Amino acid sequence: MKITNQIMQQYNSLPRVIPDIEKFRKYLIHRRYSENTIRIYSEVVRHFLLCINKAAKNITRQDLIEYNHRLVKKGYSASYQNQVASGLKLFFSCVHNRNIEVSKIERPRRSHKLPNVLSKEEVTRLIQVTRNLKHRTMLSLIYGCGLRRGELLNLKPKDIESRRGLLIVRQSKGRRDRVVPISENTIRMLRDYYKAYRPVKWLFEGQVRGEKYSGRSLQMVLKHSIKKAN
Repeated sequence: MKITNQIMQQYNSLPRVIPDIEKFRKYLIHRRYSENTIRIYSEVVRHFLLCINKAAKNITRQDLIEYNHRLVKKGYSASYQNQVASGLKLFFSCVHNRNIEVSKIERPRRSHKLPNVLSKEEVTRLIQVTRNLKHRTMLSLIYGCGLRRGELLNLKPKDIESRRGLLIVRQSKGRRDRVVPISENTIRMLRDYYKAYRPVKWLFEGQVRGEKYSGRSLQMVLKHSIKKAN
């Protein structure tokens, strides 16, 4: 197999960029960024450093602009372009303390689309076709309590206050706790679910007891139910 010069350069540069990436990851962890944000920001910085193939101290604002234009030419999405700008801004300003005007990198204009909101009847149908008790309970909480995926997966049994009809969502977006009301039907479903599965640590666990249910698996559950509900 023929290896291009660009790939060889990136491969040879990998050991040099690893310390920078690890330092950046530690910074994000200490600042308590979410696992998903840490993964995305670390990856965009790694890709940038390998493509530019320069030591961080020698990178200029022009390098950032040219890299940004390269993303546009290659057809990367506007959301990814924004992630790159945010990740690089943090990397240079907070880890390397360099003033190279990262904030002036042009970001794509955001498109404004109306959200695809399901009707009450569609949500009911979606839950009805979901036969698995765990999956049905998860979808009921998401739609009944207006939870994000991460908020659902971070729930613990102690977060359910069934007598008061409340759900405590801890450290949601913006690192704030919030309280959400739960319907009687959902509480009854939660009780049936708890008796059947007896979760150890997380309210919803995967195949291994004590391990959190994965976000990818939850996506597949939703897609399967959407297909069944037409």
